[in-house]
Amino acid sequence: MSVDYFKMIIGTIGGLGLFLVGMKLMSEGMQTVAGERLRKLINAVTDNRLVACGVGATITSLIQSSSVTTVMIVGMVNAGIMTLQQAISVILGADIGTTITAWLVALKIVEYGLPILGISAFFYLFSKNERIRYIAMILLGLGMVFFGLGIMKESFMPLRDNPEFIALFSRFEPTGIGGVIKCVLAGAFVTAIIQSSSATVAITITLARTGAIGYDTAVALVLGENIGTTITAFLSSLGTITNAKRTAYAHILIKIIGVTIMVPFFFRYVDLLKMIIPEHVAIAARIAFAHTGFNILVVSLFMPLIAPFTRLVEFLVPAKLHKEKHHLTYLDVRIYDTPVIGIQQSYREIVHMGEGIQQMMNWLRLVIENGSGNKKLENKLFHKEKVFDLIQKEIVEFIGKMMSSTLSHDVAKEVHRQLRIADEFESISDYIVAILKLQCRLRNDGLVFAEKGREEILQLHDLVSDYTHMIYGAVKDRNDEILSKALSQGDTISHRVKDFRSSHLLRLESKETVPLASLVFMDVLSSYRRIKDHALNIAEVVAGEK
Repeated sequence: MSVDYFKMIIGTIGGLGLFLVGMKLMSEGMQTVAGERLRKLINAVTDNRLVACGVGATITSLIQSSSVTTVMIVGMVNAGIMTLQQAISVILGADIGTTITAWLVALKIVEYGLPILGISAFFYLFSKNERIRYIAMILLGLGMVFFGLGIMKESFMPLRDNPEFIALFSRFEPTGIGGVIKCVLAGAFVTAIIQSSSATVAITITLARTGAIGYDTAVALVLGENIGTTITAFLSSLGTITNAKRTAYAHILIKIIGVTIMVPFFFRYVDLLKMIIPEHVAIAARIAFAHTGFNILVVSLFMPLIAPFTRLVEFLVPAKLHKEKHHLTYLDVRIYDTPVIGIQQSYREIVHMGEGIQQMMNWLRLVIENGSGNKKLENKLFHKEKVFDLIQKEIVEFIGKMMSSTLSHDVAKEVHRQLRIADEFESISDYIVAILKLQCRLRNDGLVFAEKGREEILQLHDLVSDYTHMIYGAVKDRNDEILSKALSQGDTISHRVKDFRSSHLLRLESKETVPLASLVFMDVLSSYRRIKDHALNIAEVVAGEK
């Protein structure tokens, strides 16, 4: 039987394109509909390996891409938000979650793809309700997935009786261990090029449905496709810190070790699968089960060994001699297609800014208390302020790139809130350093505050430090009821600044302090008031007032 290869290639490319776009639309729709739940899931990642594994499986099931999940994890490790051991647990869960796509492909509703696509398109285009539009986007993506699979199935149909194709694929049939290895390598190679195991598993299932390849060949190809999907995490780790590289390499090692163990037992594994799911069951469902079964076995193998496996990865990828800086923006472009997850990463970076502010306030108090100067602490404060400038720049760049994606109303609001909070925290760090410079100026001029004035500065510092700590807590806990308390305590600080200014002027009149020291004292009071104002601005943003 002759094959029109041009028609077949066009059909395959068109069907695969529809499939990939459909997966993207499904992912975006899922993220928007389940946005808040996704953020809570990411926050739920702890050192409990089972919880972290469950989080990885759930997130990947929702966004329909283990590649995006692993890119996200590499990014979070790179930003210092997640530890290597937590990341490995999440990756193991993602390996299970990604098999959901194979079960979607295995559904016997490929012929309904076009009706699903058409009906959902009307709701997506003409509905004014945002939630309905995004649910329609999920169904639109699902329709495109099924329609794309239908096109690929029609394109592959002539191959099942084509002698040239049969002769070519006979070289890759798993008739022995060598044949299994060839199939594994072929699956890994194609997946590495496409960078989507969901797509290659779908192609494998479609080829098997048409009868172009047998069940054994499909299972062997799926094993290789599990290795090929790790290329995305590897690419996203380029240019990152050591721990992020370790995360990517851990993902690669997990898959390679799993497949290496499976290859010698491949035929027994296939026999076991045939015993569990008889041959009269649809071949697509049997391949999906093989895909899921392999990943469950891998997770079962590694779950008890996460701690020693982490040490192995740390040994294989040693730390650099110099201290590395965490970065938010060294991420694969795919993460910008998942804004719901992306804004969670930038939010955690903002929480770290809040922690840094409290650290700076504690250091500043020690400097003021000491009076005579502490070069080490002063240098740390100056360095921290420069770090804040870098963090703000990275957050702005990161969020700016995410804003190029399709954002729901809630995500857009969160993006603007984060930009504002990052700016306010950076401004607070500027005023902390301004107070430090005033202290240095006072010392360099050989001046000191009157004892009463020094006590007042320390009192004011403690009030403002408690205030910024309260605001930081509201940012961390997303407490939108903070504003009334922030206004009340902010007024207390403002009144205290006025009282201290008045008492200082009385000391100046009675010549208890010199005019030059008086100017510095007034500037210090003003700087603390400005810190309070910027912290109050953050409270208003958290409360949704700005």
